[in-house]
Amino acid sequence: MHTHDDAPTEFDQKFWDNLYTEQGQRWSGNANPVLVAEASKLTPGTALDIGSGEGGDARWLADNGWTTTGADISEVAIERARETQGDRDIQWLHRDLLDWEPENRYDLVTAHFFQLPPHQTGPAFTRFGAAVTPGGHLLIVGHSPNDHMASQHQHAQMLFGVEAITSLFDAGDWTTVVAEDRSRAGIDPDGTPAERKDTVVLLRRH
Repeated sequence: MHTHDDAPTEFDQKFWDNLYTEQGQRWSGNANPVLVAEASKLTPGTALDIGSGEGGDARWLADNGWTTTGADISEVAIERARETQGDRDIQWLHRDLLDWEPENRYDLVTAHFFQLPPHQTGPAFTRFGAAVTPGGHLLIVGHSPNDHMASQHQHAQMLFGVEAITSLFDAGDWTTVVAEDRSRAGIDPDGTPAERKDTVVLLRRH
């Protein structure tokens, strides 16, 4: 792991390792609903989960016929994912996702809530798209700037809309399957149940 002069230092490996260490389990352990909804429509093949965290999405993919690889910057998260994978065949990669260029190609590359400063968003998702095989899919999900609480987000400048993603990929090489703000049940900071919005983009490579 190395640091980046143009990256917020709080998002380096130390930050993420500390974040995971603060709690025995950081996330619910369940797969993201958009992954379940969209990947269930696809023929299982090889899958790469970018920012795999404690492994919820990777476990779901493995359980549903995908040959799965999870990649994350945090060694703490990867170790937790290994501890909960059971007998599933999942490969875990410790990688600096800010500049990693995947060595292999996959039928599905998925990245959920991988939020970066705007100048890093395009290069990152372009690199991840390059890891998709012809005929494969790229699924990107993030917090939408059109969410009613977006302006109060701690890192509002890192939220991205549909156009910020689809504009990265040439229409001659990619087909847009899904590009929308998708509603989900959520909770506002004051604890009130509320409808939240996520940016959902699914692209198929020609």
